[in-house]
Parts: sequence; structure tokens; C-alpha cells
Amino acid sequence: MATNITWHPSLKRTERNELRKQQGITLWLTGLSASGKSTVATALEQHLLHLGVAAYRLDGDNVRFGLNKDLGFSEKDRNENIRRISEVAKLFADSSTIAITSFISPYRADRDLARELHAQTTAGDETPLPFVEVYVDVPLEVAEQRDPKGLYKKARAGEIKDFTGISAPYEEPLNPEITIKTHENSVEECVAQITSWLTDKGYIKTA
Repeated sequence: MATNITWHPSLKRTERNELRKQQGITLWLTGLSASGKSTVATALEQHLLHLGVAAYRLDGDNVRFGLNKDLGFSEKDRNENIRRISEVAKLFADSSTIAITSFISPYRADRDLARELHAQTTAGDETPLPFVEVYVDVPLEVAEQRDPKGLYKKARAGEIKDFTGISAPYEEPLNPEITIKTHENSVEECVAQITSWLTDKGYIKTA
């Protein structure tokens, strides 16, 4: 870790929130491949933007085209993938934006690390950034039946190693703030469920 660096403070988070008339938070969507994370995240981002709420989606596949293109899918690389995106999500949230992430993030320890990063404070910003874990809860057999990329089929055939749910574990969230079930509810209903939670908690205003 570099030692010849200095933290340069900017506006206090409360000042920025007041100027932008919005509080930044991170919505962390986690679940199996093909659970519907990206679909719900995309629809949610569009819905919030239409409400006039600043939101930005960080997608698991998309970041591997740039920021994390040097990472593979070993446990070590998965950990680093989540660490980096946790830091990026925190920056978006700190800018008074709702950051929406959609990553498998199969390990509880990595998701806990993301939460802990948001809880860390700096001089002048003593209030932690809200971190909201959204569990996209879909049975493995449903995700495998969907299999839009054919990844489960390849994993079953041994063509993909360390594939979550088949040859690598997925550790379900123990106490997520929100749980959505895309095999029981439509995308629109899932978006409405998240939006209702955000409204009830006072993070956004829909009226």
C-alpha cells in the first residue's frame, strides 16, 4: 500500500446530498447466473431515472470489458473483482447517486467486505453510506433451465471450471434487506418492490 499519499477532502456528503436533493446509496443485487439480476437492474435504473432520481448501473459482465478485464474467474480473481466494484459503487454513492450493482458475488465474505467499505467514514463525513443487499432468489433448477448464455450446459460438461452453483459454491445472503423472486414475479413487480422499499425508507420520493 502506498504511503506517500494524502486524502484531499471535498464537499461534505451532507452538503452534496442537499445540493443534489438526493442521498446516495448502493443497491447490491446478488444471485445465481441467470437469476435475473441484470434484467431487474436495467429496468430499475430506467425506472429511477424516469422518476428524476440519479442512478447508475454497474453490471458484472460490463465491467469485465474494461475495469476488470485482467481478471479471470478463480476465487482470488472473483474476490478482487468484487473489491474493485465495491470501491467504484462507493464512489457513485458518495456522489449522491444510487449505484445499482448486479454481480453474482457468491461469497458472503466479499459481500460483507463491500458493506464494510461503505460503512467506513472519512473526516467530515461521519455518516456511513447506505448499503442495501438485494437477494435475487431463484432456485438453481430455474436458473439452469433459463441458461441464456449456455453457461450451465458448459459447466455440466466440464468445459467451464469454478462455475457458481455447479462446481463452485453460492453462499446465500443471511439477512438481505430485500429479497426478490424473479421466477414468481415479473420484472415490473420486482422493480416496484425495490422502489417501494426505497420510498418507505425515505431514500427516494415517488410523488
